[in-house]
Amino acid sequence: MLALTRRKGESLVINNNIQMDILEIRGDQVKIGISAPKEVPIYRKEVYLQIENENKEAISTEAAEALKKLF
Repeated sequence: MLALTRRKGESLVINNNIQMDILEIRGDQVKIGISAPKEVPIYRKEVYLQIENENKEAISTEAAEALKKLF
C-alpha cells in the first residue's frame, strides 16, 4: 500500500486517467472527488464486498441447481 499525505485542494493521478481530488476535510472525514472514464467502476469498499459476496452466492446456487439437473 502506498500512503500519501494530501491537503484540501490537492490531487493525485492514477494510471494517467483517474484523478482523485481532496475536496474537504472535516474532523475525521475526508471528502474525495474522483474523475475517471465511465468504463472504470468505482465502489465504496463495503458495497464492493457486498456485490462480491452476492456474486459468490449466486454462483454456488447456480452450480447446485446444475448438479441437481444432472442427477
